[in-house]
Amino acid sequence: MTWSIRLWLLTLTVVSLAFWTGERHIAHAIDQTPQPSLVLPDLIQEALARNPEIVAARQQWEASSKRVPQARSLDDPTLSVQWWNFPESFNLGQTQHTIIGLSQKFPFPGKLALKEQVASRSADMTEQAFRARERDLIARLKQAYYDLFLAQKAIQIHHEQIDLLKQFFEIANAKFRAGKGSQVDVLKAQVELSTLHQQLPVLEQRRDTAQGKLNLLLDRDPRFPLAPPQEPREGRFDQDLEDLYRAATTSRPELKAADLEIQRNEQSHALAQRQYYPDFDVAFQRFQNFQRNDGFGAVLSMNLPFAFWTKPKYDAAVHETAAGIAAARADLHTLENLTRFQIRDLLAKVRASWEVAVLYKTTVLPQAEQGVEAARAGYRTGKTGFLDLIEADRAWRGFQLEYYRALVEREHRLAELEQVIGTDLNGNS
Repeated sequence: MTWSIRLWLLTLTVVSLAFWTGERHIAHAIDQTPQPSLVLPDLIQEALARNPEIVAARQQWEASSKRVPQARSLDDPTLSVQWWNFPESFNLGQTQHTIIGLSQKFPFPGKLALKEQVASRSADMTEQAFRARERDLIARLKQAYYDLFLAQKAIQIHHEQIDLLKQFFEIANAKFRAGKGSQVDVLKAQVELSTLHQQLPVLEQRRDTAQGKLNLLLDRDPRFPLAPPQEPREGRFDQDLEDLYRAATTSRPELKAADLEIQRNEQSHALAQRQYYPDFDVAFQRFQNFQRNDGFGAVLSMNLPFAFWTKPKYDAAVHETAAGIAAARADLHTLENLTRFQIRDLLAKVRASWEVAVLYKTTVLPQAEQGVEAARAGYRTGKTGFLDLIEADRAWRGFQLEYYRALVEREHRLAELEQVIGTDLNGNS
């Protein structure tokens, strides 16, 4: 086969490849048009208002708060009517004694107040569970947000790599036309371009998955289009470990809930001790007597919890609630230790991710870019092989993606750290 035929076939292959990838290049051009960025704080507010998990948790909190007035209320009064000694004809109007009574049970003083406090602490614990769900949702939303950023950045870098490889192809083709290069280099460029285009659908699928996950947290259709996310923030995280731990002790919902559990068990213990005291049942009655004078009556009754055959029941309740107090205190101590460990661990990961990003930005990326330029210049002058040029470009683009991956990893760990502490740390980065 003559060189002219080979060159014609090569040109035809390149043209076909251009037509095959034309649609993706148009889509890429559309992607590069200026778009409003996706603002993370706005998404957080939308998720807190619409996410069904949060809506359900909020309703559970509201339902638990309605148990407080129920706990502090007296039992229903009882209305009674008694007929004594009515005739065999069952004529109730001829009954010798008719008694109409109204009774009310009154717990021993202090019992209702303790029941209200127990119910109130339970409602407060439900609120903290709701707050914990909010912090969990915010953390997952931030991670999904930056996953979408990384997926879109990978596509952008991939398109840039395709554009640069096209330049390399033009260089190789020009050298081949001038008789200074090898046809193998041109074919290598074609193969590399084809490989990059084959990888593009996988990257787009990852972007669509990240977008669908973010839409799911926002209670939107997974196919809902989203604007590009903003880039992760930069700067060293300098918060002190002890400062973060002190913030967690006052802000973390799980720690608050554990402390409330202790209080609830203490109040349940006090209520169990108060059960040794009797409750009272007070009744007022109206007597209507056939052929006799009417009159009024009153009845006062009470239970006997201190009877020897019922006292063991109340003793067991006191021991049960005392054990509950000890268990709740142990759980709080365990959670405090876990919180300290999580803060230390996540703080180290946040700082390590930032150091990796700084290393890529200040050292690795500039050196890799210089390597690409040196390989390009060397290939033009015949001092460097085409394969070296491709490898230098591949390494540079890979390092770019690793830099952004380190920034996203830092944001992931910061989101987890904020969840552990129970408050936003945006102002501390």
